[in-house]
Amino acid sequence: MERVNRIINDTEYQKFLHEIKKCEKDRIFCRHNMAHFLDVARIAWILNLEEHMNLERERVYAAALLHDIGRHLQYQEGIRHEIASEKLAGPILERCSFTEEEKKEILKAILDHRTREIAKERSLSGVLYRADKMSRSCFACDAEQQCDWGIEKKNRQIAR
Repeated sequence: MERVNRIINDTEYQKFLHEIKKCEKDRIFCRHNMAHFLDVARIAWILNLEEHMNLERERVYAAALLHDIGRHLQYQEGIRHEIASEKLAGPILERCSFTEEEKKEILKAILDHRTREIAKERSLSGVLYRADKMSRSCFACDAEQQCDWGIEKKNRQIAR
């Protein structure tokens, strides 16, 4: 997990986390912070193990840690965050010594993490999508009634 630790210590990564935090300081809904990123990583890893997919742990964690890293650009410039995140993640992955093949798979998963059609895929993209949705505790959220997510999108249970 050396390369994953490099991600979290990357200066640009830390800068992007700080920007997201500033943009979400008054947000009452789900936040896009390290707690969310780690929840997604851990759930994705569990799904990988339960489904016997044999994904590499560093790829799973890298995708989870980077999947929303462009969220601040959505707030500031209106760029969809999956597109912004994919763009910002590439140089970070490069600095952290991920291979071209690994980068391609991780960046695809980041770009696809909001695409419902990949939900059942047995791939890093599918696992990231499912883990991202499962990480949200809508069933225990104080702002759930104000949330504009439709009932079909809300996570209303602990396990599926």
